[in-house]
Amino acid sequence: MPALSSAAVPADRFDTEVLQQHWIPLAAGDTDTAAVLRERLGVDFAAARNRVWETDNFLYLPVVANYKRGDAIERETIVFALGSEFLVTLQPDEHFVPFDKAIAKMRRNPALTGSAHGVMYALLWALNEASERVIYYASDALEAMNDEIEMATNGYDQRGREIGVADMRGTMSRMNAAEEIVSRTQETQLQLARAARHLMADSTVHSAELESLLAILIADIDGVKQHAGFEHDKVRYLQQSVMTWLDVKQNQIVKVFTIITAVFLPPTLIATFYGMNFTWMPELEWQHGFVATTCMTLVAAVIPLAYIKRKGWLR
Repeated sequence: MPALSSAAVPADRFDTEVLQQHWIPLAAGDTDTAAVLRERLGVDFAAARNRVWETDNFLYLPVVANYKRGDAIERETIVFALGSEFLVTLQPDEHFVPFDKAIAKMRRNPALTGSAHGVMYALLWALNEASERVIYYASDALEAMNDEIEMATNGYDQRGREIGVADMRGTMSRMNAAEEIVSRTQETQLQLARAARHLMADSTVHSAELESLLAILIADIDGVKQHAGFEHDKVRYLQQSVMTWLDVKQNQIVKVFTIITAVFLPPTLIATFYGMNFTWMPELEWQHGFVATTCMTLVAAVIPLAYIKRKGWLR
């Protein structure tokens, strides 16, 4: 493998031909080029089947990349086939945005294009940068949801309306989406770390500069992974907060209906008694029977209400 040095590729010669000296990007749907590469170089992505696989000529390393495109988070599988002279990447048919960062990095440091290992380092670095941006996107979304949940626990929204369970459906849906994004990014970081370690161990002819860059990259990948873990814990905390709030809300509803039942059940029983149409009911002949019945009904309602209030169940 060519040594990594600042004189490997002059900056003014950096162009597409320079990249093609050691990097061959292969579109997933380009079967003709895939057949040519299989015949001439022995690259066989079909046999690799998106798993870590090593042959006499190439080491296959799949990475499921997450990256932000507009307001959406995209997810694509990139398979690296690393050889002593060439790096072949199986990537989507359409333009893969994260690799633009890698090309820009190689433009700033043309020495990376002097070997397949240097090019792969730049590509892994770009995928890690993409993961970091995804995590920051998820973090911002969680901060916004945190404000919504805090408002819900207070019981009222910005317009002074009481917040109900239905009002939190959108927040819960966005929270679940954020958790999925963070979990997928954690998986990506594990695959990136594995690919970076294989890249470092693949050859003993690395220059000291590339060795240092790979060590920094592995540390950066682990840093993004830890950040993703922190955000995942935050999602869990917010979900637990929402579930606690829902439990309190449900208990309040049950308490209201319990109180209503306790207050109106005795008067209902009294009314039922007088609705039985007995043949002889002396109360109907009383001069003050209606007043007595009304007072009896009120007392029957006030007694359980007073008991509930004394127990503090109305709080």
